[in-house]
Amino acid sequence: MRDIQLSPRRIGAVALRHLYLMRSSWPRVLEMVYWPTVQMILWGFITLYLQGNSSLIAQASGILLSGVLLWDVLFRGQLGIALVFMEEMWSRNLGHLFVSPLRPYEMVASLLLMSLIRTLIGIGGATLIAIPLFGYNIYDMGLPLIAFFFNLIVMGWAIGLIVSGIVLRYGMGAESIAWVSVFAIQPLCAIYYPVATLPDWLQPVALALPASHVFEGMRALLLQHRFEASHMAWAIGLNILYLAVGIAVFLIYFQVARRKGLLLQVGE
Repeated sequence: MRDIQLSPRRIGAVALRHLYLMRSSWPRVLEMVYWPTVQMILWGFITLYLQGNSSLIAQASGILLSGVLLWDVLFRGQLGIALVFMEEMWSRNLGHLFVSPLRPYEMVASLLLMSLIRTLIGIGGATLIAIPLFGYNIYDMGLPLIAFFFNLIVMGWAIGLIVSGIVLRYGMGAESIAWVSVFAIQPLCAIYYPVATLPDWLQPVALALPASHVFEGMRALLLQHRFEASHMAWAIGLNILYLAVGIAVFLIYFQVARRKGLLLQVGE
C-alpha cells in the first residue's frame, strides 16, 4: 500500500522554488500588486463621485471598494494556482518534479500555499494604498473580514485546481480558461448588487456559489452593521464541496496525463 502521508518538506520545496522565482524577478512581485491596486484606484474614484450623488453610497462609502478588493481575493486565489502550475508547464518542469518523491497531493498543497502567499502580497498592497488615498480601511470590518477572505480564496482554489487539471490534460491550448473562468461567473457573484437583483431563474444559480453568500454578508455588515452567520455557513459548506471536487478533478486529470505520458510533453 502506497504511503499517503503528506511531506511538509516536499510541499515546502515546491513552494520555495516559486518564492526564489519571485525573489529573482521584481516585476513578478510588482505585477501581483499592480492589478489589484489599479482596480482599487479606479473604483475608488468612482466611489468618490457617487458619494456626492447617491444617498445609499453616502451611507456606505466603502461598499464598492470592499467589493473590488474582496472580488480580487477570489480572482487572485484562482490565478495564483493556475499561474504557478502553468509556470511548471511553460518551463517543462513537471516531468522533473514527478520523477522525485513528490506526490500529486503534495503538489496540490504547494499550489494552495503559493496561491495564499501571492494573494496576500497582491491584495495586501492594494488595501494599504487605499487607506491614505481614499481614507478607507477594509480592516475596520474586523473578524468577519477573515471569514470573507478565506471563503473567497477557497472558492478560487477550487476553480484554479479544475482549470489546472484541464490545462494539464488538454495542453496549453486550454490555457485561456485560466483567464476567463472566474469572469464567466462574476455577474452571478452579487459583488456590487444583491442576489435579488438577478432574474428569478438565476437566483438559485447565484446562491449555489459561495462568493454570493460572502458578498451578501459583506453588504449586511456595511449597511446594517450585522454579521450574517447563515450566509457564512452556506459559504463554508459549499466551499468544502467545491474544494473537494477541485482536488478530485485535478488528481484524476493528473493520473490520466501520467498514463498518457503528457507530463513530459507539456511546455511552450
